[in-house]
Amino acid sequence: MPISPSIPLRLGLGAMYLYSGFDLVRNPDNWISFIPGWFMDVLMTITTLETFLRLQGVVELLFAFIFLSLFLPQKGVRVAAVFSALEICSILVFTGVDLITFRDFGLLGASVALIILLKPQEPSIFVPEGEHAR
Repeated sequence: MPISPSIPLRLGLGAMYLYSGFDLVRNPDNWISFIPGWFMDVLMTITTLETFLRLQGVVELLFAFIFLSLFLPQKGVRVAAVFSALEICSILVFTGVDLITFRDFGLLGASVALIILLKPQEPSIFVPEGEHAR
């Protein structure tokens, strides 16, 4: 049985979110320099930067769990991929270009590819019900 192209995408995104989520929770001070100045000002009126980064880490650990749990329904994985793409787009738009921007383009591409691969198949008059052309 061939391996679905969604599997390596899920494993790659899951590993990345596991690493970053764990480090955000354990070492939030290491990530403060990645927060844009204007966003820091907004955040500090609501909560501490450390609390925000730890919360971000928890969300990323949730993404990791969803991507790495191959038994979960594709619909849930697709929703996580949409939020992943939105997160990476936000980073690209609001952080600007730096030494690791190239990584963000790859992550955005992986998230979008997963969204496309997991798109629900529409019935077709050319493909019998239950079979999908891939």
